[in-house]
Amino acid sequence: MKVIGAGLPRTGTLSQKVALEMLGFDPCYHMVTLWEDLEGETRRWRQVLEGDLSADEILDGFDAIVDWPGSYHYRHLMEVYPEAKVLLSVRSSEAWVGSMRQTIWGLIYGDGLPRHMCDAWRSVDPLWDSYMELMTEMWRRRGLIKDAETTGAEMAAAMERYNEEVISTVPADRLLVWSPRDGWEPLCAFLEVPVPDAEFPRVNDTQQFSDRIIDDALDAVRQYRAEGESVGAAS
Repeated sequence: MKVIGAGLPRTGTLSQKVALEMLGFDPCYHMVTLWEDLEGETRRWRQVLEGDLSADEILDGFDAIVDWPGSYHYRHLMEVYPEAKVLLSVRSSEAWVGSMRQTIWGLIYGDGLPRHMCDAWRSVDPLWDSYMELMTEMWRRRGLIKDAETTGAEMAAAMERYNEEVISTVPADRLLVWSPRDGWEPLCAFLEVPVPDAEFPRVNDTQQFSDRIIDDALDAVRQYRAEGESVGAAS
């Protein structure tokens, strides 16, 4: 492990994953990596959360991590990989809360179409339900989203406390506080690699997130219905 991304979700982490892999820190673990093996990875990360497995056991073989669930365990990873550099991706608290309310908070506690589609998905797919339970518990334990009554102001304050914790925990010579808006130059200088002759990647905005959840939920419901019809016909 060479780069530990300590930044919270919704701070441009998928862009970071793509950027780090372009710089040679490949593979980089991200939430989308978990989705590739939802059953196995959700089970293993639940074991990590409960103290029955170490995060580094899952991340063995990865050059970098960004986003949850990996960044949730940045303190442990810092100790296991003392030579790894730590990247804290940040954005304004107002922008972060706005994005969270439309995406992650919205899936768990909101009243929009993504929440209702996510609930439908959870009702027909135990794996997705287990994943959502894991994510909800992680947000609660970190004190970032306690429950449905958590206000935007409370989330903003919690985000700022989290960032301050990272800054006070990580030695200054190992830490870069950075935003994807800053682009290649400070990131490459920190990691001591050349600046690539390519635009900095920018992916996974709020609309893309919502569209993916809705599309995947529809696919899950269709599959559940098709399987039910198949069983009915066979009987």
